[in-house]
Amino acid sequence: MTINEYQKLAMTTLNPALDKKDVLINGVMGLCGESGEAIDLVKKHLAQGHELDKEKLAKELGDIAWYLAEAATALEIPLEDIMQ
Repeated sequence: MTINEYQKLAMTTLNPALDKKDVLINGVMGLCGESGEAIDLVKKHLAQGHELDKEKLAKELGDIAWYLAEAATALEIPLEDIMQ
């Protein structure tokens, strides 16, 4: 699967009630929230001695990818262009 195919497929789950502005807002807010969850897992591992939950971290990274695709879609930019 290419990154643009991922973007198209991921956006089939986008809330159709949102307008373009709300899609962008949801995308960037989602990026912030999910990135915070990812760094919290790493913080707990590095600073608090917890076992790194790689499965949970991988899930958060997947969520970050979805929100990145959403923000790119709101801007009408193929995700491949963003990645370059």
